[in-house]
Amino acid sequence: MNPADRIEELRTLIRHHEERYYVLNAPEIADVEFDALMKELERLEVENPDLLTPDSPTQRVGGRPVEGFATVEHAQPMLSLDNAYSEDELRAFDERVRRGLGETGAIPEQVTYVAELKIDGLSIALTYADRRLLCGATRGDGVRGEEVTSNVRTIRAIPLALKGGPAGRIEVRGEVYLPRKAFERINREREDSGEPVFANPRNAAAGTMRNLDPKLVAKRGLSAFVYQLVPATVAATEVVVPASHSATLDSLRAWGLPVESHWQRCTGIDALLAYCREWAEQRRTLDFDTDGVVIKLDDLRLRQRLGTTSKFPRWAIAFKFPAEQKTTVLKAIKVNVGRTGAVTPYAELEPVVLAGTTVSMATLHNADDVARKDLREGDTVLVEKGGDVIPKVVAPVPSKRPEGAQPWVMPAECPVCGSHLHRPEGEVVWRCENISCPAKLRRGLEHFASRSAMNIEGLGESLISQVVDSGLVKDYADVYALTAEKLEQLERMGKKSAAKVMAEIERSKRNEFWRVIYGLGIRHVGERAAQVLARAFHTMDALYDARTEQLQRTPEIGPVLAESVRSYLDEPRNRELIDRLRAAGVNMEVPLDQRVERPAEGPLTGKTYVITGTLSSMSREEASAAIEGLGGKVAGSVSRKTAAVIVGAEAGSKADKARDLGIEMLDEAAFLKLIMRP
Repeated sequence: MNPADRIEELRTLIRHHEERYYVLNAPEIADVEFDALMKELERLEVENPDLLTPDSPTQRVGGRPVEGFATVEHAQPMLSLDNAYSEDELRAFDERVRRGLGETGAIPEQVTYVAELKIDGLSIALTYADRRLLCGATRGDGVRGEEVTSNVRTIRAIPLALKGGPAGRIEVRGEVYLPRKAFERINREREDSGEPVFANPRNAAAGTMRNLDPKLVAKRGLSAFVYQLVPATVAATEVVVPASHSATLDSLRAWGLPVESHWQRCTGIDALLAYCREWAEQRRTLDFDTDGVVIKLDDLRLRQRLGTTSKFPRWAIAFKFPAEQKTTVLKAIKVNVGRTGAVTPYAELEPVVLAGTTVSMATLHNADDVARKDLREGDTVLVEKGGDVIPKVVAPVPSKRPEGAQPWVMPAECPVCGSHLHRPEGEVVWRCENISCPAKLRRGLEHFASRSAMNIEGLGESLISQVVDSGLVKDYADVYALTAEKLEQLERMGKKSAAKVMAEIERSKRNEFWRVIYGLGIRHVGERAAQVLARAFHTMDALYDARTEQLQRTPEIGPVLAESVRSYLDEPRNRELIDRLRAAGVNMEVPLDQRVERPAEGPLTGKTYVITGTLSSMSREEASAAIEGLGGKVAGSVSRKTAAVIVGAEAGSKADKARDLGIEMLDEAAFLKLIMRP
C-alpha cells in the first residue's frame, strides 16, 4: 500500500476509534493499540509532509500558544433560555405553547417536546465547511464570541472532520464540559502543587477554554455534547435542516458528533414531568454535572410559528432541578461595598458541600432581609443553591440557636474607609457616600473598564486591586496617567503584559461617547440610556448645560433618571473627574457626521414609534436616528399612544403587545418606505 492510501486508512481508523471511545463510550480496542495507530500515522506524515492536512487526528494540538482570542460573529444569535423552577411553572409553559399554536384554530390538547439533560458547562459554536472543522467560538454576548478554535481542536469528542452531513457551511452548537473524574484529577494535581483548586467543573471548563496554550487545554481532558444545527450562510441552500429536533439529534450523531444519549421525545406535559422527576433523582449517577432539563418543541415549523422574545425562544425552556438544601453554621455576617457605594451583607459559613461544590459564603441581599429572617451569628442555618448555582441562606434553625445570640445590626460606618453610612429615604440599601472609598473605586473601575463600557481588556479585578492598593490609581482619570514602566513593577506584570494593557488604555480614548457616559457609573444609567443621552445631546458640554426638564423631555429618559444625571453632573468632584478624562484625550462627543439634529417640524412630528427585533438593513441606533431626523420620537415600550411598531427579525414581546392593542405594525420594507418617502 502506498503512503497516501495508508495515511488515509489510518485516519479513517483513528476517527472511528475516537468516536467509539469519546462519543459512544464503547471502545473496541485497547489504549496501547490506539497509540500504535497514532504513532504510525505521525511517522508517515513526517516522512510525507506534503500529505499532512489540518483535519488529521495528529493535528489536534497546535505547536505554540496563541497570542489572544479574536472576536467572531455567530450565524444567528445564541439566545438564552427562560427558566422554570417548579412543576407548576412547567405546566404554565406548556399551556403557553399550546395556546400560541392554537391562535388560528383549536388549542391542541398536547404537543411533542424533546427533553435533554442540561449540561453545566460552557456554550460553544462549531463551524464546519465542507465537513471540516473551520472555527470554534464561545457564546460571548450571544451575537459575538471569542474564537477558540485551537482549544476546540484538543477536545477529542469533537471531530475535526464529519463523516457525513451537508457539504455547505454549518454551525453546530453545544456545550463543553469537564467530566467529574477529570475535575477530581485536576484538583488533586493543583492541590499537590500548591495551586488553588477549582470551585466546580463548570468553572474549570470555562477557565480552561480561555487558556492561551492549547497543550495545557489538551491535558485537562475536556469533553463536549452538541444539540443544535444552524445553516451558517443564507445562501447555503444545499444545507437542509431536518424538520424536527429529534431528527436533528439523530443526524448530528450519525455525522460523528457527540450527542448526549439520554434525550427523550415526550408527548404531553405528563411525560415531560415524569422525565424531569426521574433525572432529578438519577443525575448524580452521571459523569458530568447537570442542573436541569432543557425542553424544546420538537417540530421546527411549529417553533417558527411561536417565534422568540428579545431574550428567549417561546418554544423552549430550562427546567431547573429543585435546589439541594443542607444545614451549616453561620459563623459571621459581614458587609461588602459595591461601586455605587451600596453596602450589602453576606454570610460567612462553616464550609459545606452543596450540589457538588464546597460553599463557605452566601448572599444575604440587604439588612431588611437579615432582620426578616432573624439571622444571627452562630445560628445553624438552612442553605441552598438557587438553580444549583448561587448559594443563599434560606432560614435559621431556631431550636439550634446558641444561647445569647444577638440580632444582627447593620454597621454605622463603612468597613473599608470608615465613613458614616447613609440610607436614602424609601430605599432598602445602605450606602457609603465617600467618593474616595477604595472599595467603591475598585468596583467602579471594574465597571469603567468592562466590555460594555470602556472595554479595556486586561484591566481586570486583579490588576485593578494592585493599582488601587499601590496608590497608582485614585479615580478613573488616573488610568490614563499609567505607564508601562509603572505597571511592570506590579506583581505578575511583565513588559509584554504591561504593553498590552497600555495599548488597550490608549485605544479606549477613541471609544464612542455613549461608552464614556455609561462607564462613569451614574446611578440608573444603563447602556441604552447612555446611548439615548449621547444621541440627544452630542457632547459632554451640552450634557453639562442640560436642565432637568430638558433631560426629562428626552425620549426614554424619565424623572428618576434625569434627576440622577443632573445630580451627578452638579457634583464638583465629578465634573473635575470628567474634565481630567477629557484632558487625557478621552472622546467626549459624537462625531459631526454622526449627529442627527431633530427638525422643528417633519413628516413624523408628533408620532412615537417603537422598534423591536433585528433589522437587516441597519442597526437599531440608525433606525432611531432616521425616525428622529424626520421629527418623530422613539420609545422603549408600547402604549396606546404609539403610532406604529417596527418589527424586525426575532421580534419580542413588544410585537405581542402591539397586536393586543391593535397598533399598526410595520415590517422592514414598510419602515424603509416610511423613512425614505419625499
